[in-house]
Amino acid sequence: MHVKDAVVEHFKEICEKRGITPNELATRSGVTPSTVYSMLDERRRHISIVLIKKLCDGLEITLGEFFSAPRFDGLEQEIQ
Repeated sequence: MHVKDAVVEHFKEICEKRGITPNELATRSGVTPSTVYSMLDERRRHISIVLIKKLCDGLEITLGEFFSAPRFDGLEQEIQ
């Protein structure tokens, strides 16, 4: 799994558990809904750390809390 995919899946999981839609995540995070939907797009390969931080702020979690999930522990090095 690529880092981007792991990040997206983790945001989806958190939002599902909390009953938050992508539009609501955008509103809470101070970004446009198109930004969130663009992140969710499988064709997009990169997500900025600034966007991840804004989304974490919207979910009221720290970057450390977000990335402490086991799904990030076994990711392979990405070579492009």
